[in-house]
Amino acid sequence: MLTGLTLRALLEELAAPREVPGAGSALAAALATAAAVVQMAARLSPGSWADAAGVAAQAEALRERAVQLVDEDAAAYQRALEARAAADEKAKPEQRDWALGQATAAAAEPPLALARLAADLAELCTAAGARVEPRVHADVAAAAALAAAVARGARELVATNLTALAGDVRVEEADRLVAAAEAVAKSL
Repeated sequence: MLTGLTLRALLEELAAPREVPGAGSALAAALATAAAVVQMAARLSPGSWADAAGVAAQAEALRERAVQLVDEDAAAYQRALEARAAADEKAKPEQRDWALGQATAAAAEPPLALARLAADLAELCTAAGARVEPRVHADVAAAAALAAAVARGARELVATNLTALAGDVRVEEADRLVAAAEAVAKSL
């Protein structure tokens, strides 16, 4: 499990010369960090903002879900790699292609969940940005920028893992999530 590692150990795992863990796990860790920053900003703002505790709780929930995606992404992509390696060349092409398609589609689910979560965090940043103490406003803006970057990176992983055809609804959803997160980041 990657989430049980120290930060240094996680970085070593990400830097190791193998495909898993990869960008999806790194993006999930970055999003968890951004959510923690929003949580901190809200916790520092209860005097000026009645809903600060609720926003801190929402940020914590987003942070915990992002932490789960660190491992989920690595596991899903590992299964896709194993399916590719185990593809039975003796099987009928359509059976082999179907099995590989199922594994790669499953590998696209954690990055899509990550893009959704990033858009949610960006929206939370919108709620927090105007209400947090002025001394932590830049922290919220930075968290929104991280959320937008995570959404964009996750979108690329969704498209790559699907080896998507034009018009794939999951890629289109990821595109919408990126646009929403980037709009928030620019507005703060």
